[in-house]
Amino acid sequence: QVQLVESGGGLVQAGGSLRLSCAASGRTFSPYGMGWFRQVPGKGREFVAAITWSGGSTYYADSVKGRFTISRDYAKKTVFLQMNSLKPEDTAVYYCSAGGRAGYILVAREYDYWGQGTQVTVSS
Repeated sequence: QVQLVESGGGLVQAGGSLRLSCAASGRTFSPYGMGWFRQVPGKGREFVAAITWSGGSTYYADSVKGRFTISRDYAKKTVFLQMNSLKPEDTAVYYCSAGGRAGYILVAREYDYWGQGTQVTVSS
């Protein structure tokens, strides 16, 4: 049993920055990867970024490459998403996830655990 709690969302102007955090709890925590996905009303969850838990390999959606950085604090069981140069198109509810497996780290349905989501709104 794993619980994930996101924080750090909010309202920011275009060009600004936000840093999202996701803290995991549980007696044991050793997912293949952790990821960030985002969702807007009427659409499915879109892959944003992921990191393998043990190795720290990172993956990014083309739309955020060069602007977002995913990282982890292994000891604290926490994953971060640093978002710079934010655009109005980045507005969404951002979800942290844990699980996945090799070859499917970009696929939302392969993840086992999800946070409650945190709203990110970028104004122009």
